This record gives sequence, C-alpha cells and structure tokens, in this order.
Amino acid sequence: MQATRTIVKNEVIQKSLENAMTYQEFRDLVKELSKTGGATGHEQTAALVGYTKVNESRMKRWDKTLKVSETDTEAIKTFNGDITWLVIAESWCGDAAHVMPVINKVAELNANIDYKVVLRDDNDELMNLFLTNGGKSIPKLIMIDNTTGEVVNTFGPRPKTATKLVADYKAEHGVLTAEFKESLQTWYNLNKGQSTISDLIGLLKA
Repeated sequence: MQATRTIVKNEVIQKSLENAMTYQEFRDLVKELSKTGGATGHEQTAALVGYTKVNESRMKRWDKTLKVSETDTEAIKTFNGDITWLVIAESWCGDAAHVMPVINKVAELNANIDYKVVLRDDNDELMNLFLTNGGKSIPKLIMIDNTTGEVVNTFGPRPKTATKLVADYKAEHGVLTAEFKESLQTWYNLNKGQSTISDLIGLLKA
C-alpha cells in the first residue's frame, strides 16, 4: 500500500513538473495580469485582482533589492546535490510575493537548483499532497531529488519566524485580523528576506 501511494505521489509530481513554468515566466504572467486587471486561479474577484497588482510591485522591488550576504552565498554554493524546487503559488498570494523572489535569488547562486513554479488551482492533486495543517497554504516549496525523484523536504508557506508570529497571534486572538496581516507585511519588509534565506540554506544542509 505504501509503495502504491509513493508511485501515485511521484506520478502527480512528475505531471506537475511537465506543466511547470520558470520563475521568470511566472513573473511575466503576474506583470501582464497586473496590467490587464486579472489574477491567476479559478476565482476572479476585485480583491484578488488588487492583490495581484500589489504583488507585482512587491516582487519587482525584491527582485531588484534583495541581498544575500557573502557568508550565506558561500553556504549556498557548497551544495552539490541535484534538486528541483517546485513551488506552488498564485499571483494574489501575499506571502508568495515576499518569499518567491528570495527562493529565486538563492537558486540563482547554485546551478544544481532548478526552480519551477506551478499554480495551485491548476494542480489540485499536487496541492492536496502537500497541505499545511490541513489547508492549501501557499507558497509551498517541494524539494525533489532529481536523481531519485523523491521528495526530500518541503518549505512554506512562510519562513519559520513568520510562522511562529502567525501561530502565536492565532493562539491569542483566534483569527488573523487585518491589522495583524498589515504588521506581517511590515515584518517581511524589515526582515529583507533573511529568515527565508536561512531556512532555505537549512533545506540544502539537511
């Protein structure tokens, strides 16, 4: 039974990889949607269109300004495996806008990392294999060993530090308020991707 589940899982992942896009293709898609007033996903609302436009601005800024320290750069370059980072996302996801450009910067520093993107709503089977606390939280990074085809680790939807902030707030207040969501955006801006970089290096060292 376990072997059957593994085969099905690998088939779903392989199918998703065949339909995946590069990070640049994803960025081009978000840029175009922000101009035309659209959003990825099966649901089209004014809110999602608005989030897509905001996210285009956020990702454009991070693509230009994100810095990786010399120490972190060396740590990333020492990885000598052969992996794919397959990320599940949508254009409107606030966490994705802050996290995906960081993943790209890290992947660019090591040719052994192949960074691919798929859309959540178009890959429901894949998403259901990688739920977070039972939810379809994105972005979700699936780390695949290209030699064996096996999933060796996952990351997301947020860096560990941000995940704790969310968990602590939920434990105290029950729900995430608009004020908290705004404060989380501020945290991302102040952190400048460094927590995400640290977590990604942890994946490479695991």
